[in-house]
Amino acid sequence: MSVIDEVLAANEIYARTHELRALTPRPERKLAVLTCMDTRLSIRTLGLKTGDAHVIRNAGGIVTDDSLRSLVVSHYLLGTEEIMVINHTDCGLMHTSEQDLRTRIQNRTGTAAVAPAFFYAFQNIEENVRHQLQKLRTHPWIPKELSVRGFVYDVSSGRLREIER
Repeated sequence: MSVIDEVLAANEIYARTHELRALTPRPERKLAVLTCMDTRLSIRTLGLKTGDAHVIRNAGGIVTDDSLRSLVVSHYLLGTEEIMVINHTDCGLMHTSEQDLRTRIQNRTGTAAVAPAFFYAFQNIEENVRHQLQKLRTHPWIPKELSVRGFVYDVSSGRLREIER
């Protein structure tokens, strides 16, 4: 049985009670979190429960066109009032470069691709968080009064550390 088949079987069991049906698309805590897809990060590490926040995830916790789209919808359509950007220690994107990753993929697939145009590899985690915050704080659709803060999650200790401007 594949992992997907196992997930489908678990969903059949879950669907019998479907206790999350009462939730709305509006996050209870009016919080949106942009973070990495890393398995070591979860709403539990933030003390949140299902329904508390919108969690937007991608490789690196990067403000891309799509994550920005989600954050704008989260605020204007669904009422979030705060945004957290969370990167983490030991991120895979810190252990490569744009060119190395592109070369690795092209060597394995035997072809070049036009998309994605960038993987957003980075070396300095604090600098990366500041860069993501700058992209949000300077975007004309992110209101200045919206709280936008950045953090690094330490995968060893489980602690968040705020990154100041």
